Amino acid sequence: MEPIQQQNVFDQTIESEQPVIIKYHADWCPDCRRMDMFIGDILEEYKGYKWYEVNRDQLPEAADKYEVMGIPSILIFQKGEKIGHLHSAYAKTPEEVQAFLQEKL
Repeated sequence: MEPIQQQNVFDQTIESEQPVIIKYHADWCPDCRRMDMFIGDILEEYKGYKWYEVNRDQLPEAADKYEVMGIPSILIFQKGEKIGHLHSAYAKTPEEVQAFLQEKL
């Protein structure tokens, strides 16, 4: 998963013609660490897509703009539009993440 640390890079990334998946996290977030334990298998299953990660504390303006109120959250963008948003309350198990990705991709 490639980190995005600058707003202009974020803006360019979400303009992709193909869907891109962005995982929001923070260093202090225990649920983010829990997700990190299972996300590798999901990355492998969905390796045909570009995955990025954003530290919510480093790019708060992007998080605010796209209504990332809880972390971890997974957002899917295509052509600059948010086409999917898995809120933190529903991102606690591999099954929840997989169901979201199957529905949105």
